[in-house]
Amino acid sequence: MGKPFVIGVAGGTGSGKTTFTKNILQALRPHHVSVIQHDWYYRDRSGIPEDERAAINYDHPNALETTLLIKHLKALKAGRPVCPPRYNFVTHTRMPGGEEVRPTPVIIVEGILLFAEEALRNLFDLKIFVQTEADLRLLRRLQRDLSERGRSFESAVAQYLDSVRPMHEMFVEPSKGYADIIVPASRENQKAIRMIVDLIRRQADRTRRAKKKRAGSRKSRPEP
Repeated sequence: MGKPFVIGVAGGTGSGKTTFTKNILQALRPHHVSVIQHDWYYRDRSGIPEDERAAINYDHPNALETTLLIKHLKALKAGRPVCPPRYNFVTHTRMPGGEEVRPTPVIIVEGILLFAEEALRNLFDLKIFVQTEADLRLLRRLQRDLSERGRSFESAVAQYLDSVRPMHEMFVEPSKGYADIIVPASRENQKAIRMIVDLIRRQADRTRRAKKKRAGSRKSRPEP
Protein backbone atom coordinates (compact mmCIF):
# COMPACT_ATOMS: atom_id res chain seq x y z
CA MET A 1 0.00 0.00 0.00
CA GLY A 2 1.18 3.51 -0.76
CA LYS A 3 1.35 6.35 1.71
CA PRO A 4 -2.10 7.03 3.22
CA PHE A 5 -4.02 10.14 2.19
CA VAL A 6 -4.85 11.81 5.51
CA ILE A 7 -7.88 14.12 5.76
CA GLY A 8 -8.66 16.39 8.70
CA VAL A 9 -12.33 17.28 9.29
CA ALA A 10 -12.64 20.14 11.79
CA GLY A 11 -15.38 22.53 12.88
CA GLY A 12 -17.12 23.81 15.97
CA THR A 13 -18.99 21.63 18.42
CA GLY A 14 -22.26 20.42 16.90
CA SER A 15 -21.28 21.57 13.41
CA GLY A 16 -22.06 18.20 11.84
CA LYS A 17 -18.53 16.83 11.44
CA THR A 18 -19.52 13.27 12.31
CA THR A 19 -22.47 13.23 9.90
CA PHE A 20 -20.30 14.73 7.17
CA THR A 21 -17.64 12.08 7.75
CA LYS A 22 -20.23 9.27 7.69
CA ASN A 23 -21.55 10.55 4.36
CA ILE A 24 -18.04 10.49 2.90
CA LEU A 25 -17.48 6.96 4.20
CA GLN A 26 -20.74 5.77 2.67
CA ALA A 27 -19.89 7.32 -0.69
CA LEU A 28 -16.40 5.79 -0.70
CA ARG A 29 -17.51 2.18 -0.19
CA PRO A 30 -16.02 -0.34 -0.84
CA HIS A 31 -12.75 1.63 -0.54
CA HIS A 32 -10.81 1.07 2.67
CA VAL A 33 -11.00 4.09 4.99
CA SER A 34 -10.00 4.44 8.64
CA VAL A 35 -11.46 7.06 11.00
CA ILE A 36 -9.82 8.51 14.09
CA GLN A 37 -11.45 11.00 16.46
CA HIS A 38 -9.42 13.62 18.28
CA ASP A 39 -11.87 13.23 21.19
CA TRP A 40 -10.39 9.80 21.90
CA TYR A 41 -7.21 11.56 23.01
CA TYR A 42 -8.61 13.55 25.93
CA ARG A 43 -6.20 13.27 28.86
CA ASP A 44 -6.96 10.73 31.55
CA ARG A 45 -8.28 12.42 34.72
CA SER A 46 -8.59 9.35 36.90
CA GLY A 47 -5.90 10.68 39.24
CA ILE A 48 -7.89 13.67 40.46
CA PRO A 49 -11.18 13.98 42.41
CA GLU A 50 -14.44 14.03 40.45
CA ASP A 51 -15.33 17.59 41.46
CA GLU A 52 -11.99 18.81 40.07
CA ARG A 53 -12.53 16.89 36.83
CA ALA A 54 -15.81 18.74 36.28
CA ALA A 55 -14.03 22.10 36.58
CA ILE A 56 -11.48 21.40 33.80
CA ASN A 57 -11.77 23.34 30.54
CA TYR A 58 -12.23 20.49 28.08
CA ASP A 59 -12.50 22.86 25.11
CA HIS A 60 -8.91 24.12 25.42
CA PRO A 61 -6.20 22.41 23.32
CA ASN A 62 -4.31 21.46 26.50
CA ALA A 63 -7.16 19.11 27.47
CA LEU A 64 -6.11 16.74 24.65
CA GLU A 65 -2.99 14.62 24.34
CA THR A 66 -2.34 15.82 20.81
CA THR A 67 1.28 14.65 20.89
CA LEU A 68 0.01 11.06 21.05
CA LEU A 69 -2.31 11.62 18.09
CA ILE A 70 0.61 13.08 16.13
CA LYS A 71 2.72 10.03 17.00
CA HIS A 72 -0.08 7.71 15.85
CA LEU A 73 -0.62 9.54 12.56
CA LYS A 74 3.09 9.42 11.78
CA ALA A 75 3.08 5.68 12.49
CA LEU A 76 0.10 5.14 10.16
CA LYS A 77 1.79 7.18 7.45
CA ALA A 78 4.81 4.90 7.85
CA GLY A 79 2.62 1.82 7.45
CA ARG A 80 2.39 0.76 11.10
CA PRO A 81 -0.89 0.03 12.99
CA VAL A 82 -1.79 1.97 16.15
CA CYS A 83 -4.13 1.50 19.11
CA PRO A 84 -5.85 4.80 20.02
CA PRO A 85 -7.09 5.24 23.59
CA ARG A 86 -10.75 4.82 24.60
CA TYR A 87 -12.31 7.68 26.56
CA ASN A 88 -15.29 7.82 28.91
CA PHE A 89 -16.90 11.26 28.65
CA VAL A 90 -19.03 10.75 31.74
CA THR A 91 -16.14 10.01 34.12
CA HIS A 92 -13.44 11.90 32.13
CA THR A 93 -11.16 8.87 32.26
CA ARG A 94 -9.55 6.52 29.77
CA MET A 95 -10.80 2.98 29.58
CA PRO A 96 -8.68 -0.13 29.05
CA GLY A 97 -8.42 -1.71 25.64
CA GLY A 98 -9.17 -0.03 22.36
CA GLU A 99 -9.54 -1.13 18.76
CA GLU A 100 -6.49 -1.28 16.54
CA VAL A 101 -6.42 1.10 13.57
CA ARG A 102 -4.47 -0.18 10.60
CA PRO A 103 -3.02 1.87 7.73
CA THR A 104 -5.52 2.27 4.89
CA PRO A 105 -5.38 4.24 1.63
CA VAL A 106 -7.51 6.99 3.23
CA ILE A 107 -7.48 8.06 6.88
CA ILE A 108 -10.01 10.61 8.16
CA VAL A 109 -9.34 12.42 11.43
CA GLU A 110 -12.23 14.30 13.02
CA GLY A 111 -12.13 16.93 15.77
CA ILE A 112 -12.87 20.45 16.91
CA LEU A 113 -9.26 21.57 17.42
CA LEU A 114 -7.45 19.71 14.62
CA PHE A 115 -6.16 22.84 12.91
CA ALA A 116 -5.35 24.81 16.08
CA GLU A 117 -1.88 23.27 16.44
CA GLU A 118 0.66 23.54 13.66
CA ALA A 119 2.39 20.19 14.24
CA LEU A 120 -0.93 18.37 13.85
CA ARG A 121 -2.42 20.28 10.92
CA ASN A 122 0.82 19.82 8.95
CA LEU A 123 0.13 16.07 8.84
CA PHE A 124 -3.09 16.47 6.83
CA ASP A 125 -3.05 16.16 3.06
CA LEU A 126 -6.50 17.78 2.94
CA LYS A 127 -8.03 20.04 5.57
CA ILE A 128 -11.84 20.44 5.64
CA PHE A 129 -13.70 22.82 7.95
CA VAL A 130 -17.41 22.14 8.49
CA GLN A 131 -19.24 25.39 9.19
CA THR A 132 -22.69 25.71 10.78
CA GLU A 133 -24.58 28.59 12.40
CA ALA A 134 -23.95 29.08 16.14
CA ASP A 135 -27.56 28.61 17.24
CA LEU A 136 -27.83 25.23 15.49
CA ARG A 137 -24.49 24.12 16.93
CA LEU A 138 -25.67 25.09 20.43
CA LEU A 139 -28.87 23.07 20.10
CA ARG A 140 -26.97 20.01 18.88
CA ARG A 141 -24.44 20.35 21.69
CA LEU A 142 -27.13 20.55 24.35
CA GLN A 143 -28.96 17.55 22.91
CA ARG A 144 -25.77 15.46 22.92
CA ASP A 145 -24.72 16.47 26.45
CA LEU A 146 -28.15 15.68 27.88
CA SER A 147 -28.73 12.38 26.06
CA GLU A 148 -25.23 10.91 25.78
CA ARG A 149 -23.02 12.41 28.47
CA GLY A 150 -25.28 12.46 31.50
CA ARG A 151 -25.24 16.23 32.03
CA SER A 152 -28.03 18.38 33.40
CA PHE A 153 -29.42 21.22 31.30
CA GLU A 154 -28.00 23.78 33.75
CA SER A 155 -24.47 22.31 33.71
CA ALA A 156 -24.49 21.98 29.91
CA VAL A 157 -25.50 25.62 29.48
CA ALA A 158 -22.91 26.76 32.06
CA GLN A 159 -20.17 24.86 30.26
CA TYR A 160 -21.19 26.33 26.93
CA LEU A 161 -21.03 29.89 28.27
CA ASP A 162 -17.89 29.40 30.38
CA SER A 163 -15.68 27.44 27.99
CA VAL A 164 -17.28 26.18 24.77
CA ARG A 165 -18.15 29.55 23.26
CA PRO A 166 -15.00 31.45 24.35
CA MET A 167 -12.71 28.59 23.25
CA HIS A 168 -14.51 28.44 19.91
CA GLU A 169 -13.84 32.13 19.39
CA MET A 170 -10.23 31.83 20.57
CA PHE A 171 -9.12 28.63 18.84
CA VAL A 172 -11.70 26.97 16.56
CA GLU A 173 -12.95 29.87 14.46
CA PRO A 174 -9.45 31.27 13.75
CA SER A 175 -8.26 27.79 12.70
CA LYS A 176 -10.74 27.92 9.82
CA GLY A 177 -8.18 30.03 7.98
CA TYR A 178 -5.95 26.97 7.58
CA ALA A 179 -8.64 24.89 5.86
CA ASP A 180 -8.32 23.91 2.20
CA ILE A 181 -12.11 23.56 1.91
CA ILE A 182 -14.88 25.17 3.97
CA VAL A 183 -18.15 23.25 3.79
CA PRO A 184 -21.45 24.93 4.81
CA ALA A 185 -23.38 22.22 6.65
CA SER A 186 -26.60 23.72 7.99
CA ARG A 187 -28.23 21.08 5.79
CA GLU A 188 -26.87 18.06 3.96
CA ASN A 189 -24.40 19.26 1.32
CA GLN A 190 -24.31 16.57 -1.34
CA LYS A 191 -22.37 18.71 -3.82
CA ALA A 192 -19.50 19.16 -1.37
CA ILE A 193 -19.52 15.46 -0.52
CA ARG A 194 -19.38 14.46 -4.20
CA MET A 195 -16.53 16.91 -4.84
CA ILE A 196 -14.47 15.65 -1.91
CA VAL A 197 -15.15 11.99 -2.70
CA ASP A 198 -14.05 12.56 -6.30
CA LEU A 199 -10.85 14.23 -5.05
CA ILE A 200 -10.14 11.30 -2.71
CA ARG A 201 -10.73 8.74 -5.47
CA ARG A 202 -8.38 10.59 -7.83
CA GLN A 203 -5.73 10.67 -5.11
CA ALA A 204 -6.22 6.96 -4.45
CA ASP A 205 -5.83 6.25 -8.18
CA ARG A 206 -2.58 8.24 -8.25
CA THR A 207 -1.32 6.27 -5.25
CA ARG A 208 -2.17 2.94 -6.89
CA ARG A 209 -0.45 3.97 -10.15
CA ALA A 210 2.65 5.06 -8.25
CA LYS A 211 2.71 1.75 -6.36
CA LYS A 212 2.44 -0.26 -9.60
CA LYS A 213 5.19 1.86 -11.15
CA ARG A 214 7.50 1.22 -8.19
CA ALA A 215 6.71 -2.50 -8.31
CA GLY A 216 7.41 -2.63 -12.03
CA SER A 217 10.65 -0.76 -11.57
CA ARG A 218 11.84 -3.25 -8.96
CA LYS A 219 10.99 -6.21 -11.24
CA SER A 220 12.86 -4.72 -14.18
CA ARG A 221 16.10 -4.24 -12.23
CA PRO A 222 18.82 -6.76 -13.13
CA GLU A 223 19.92 -9.16 -10.41
CA PRO A 224 23.21 -8.09 -8.77
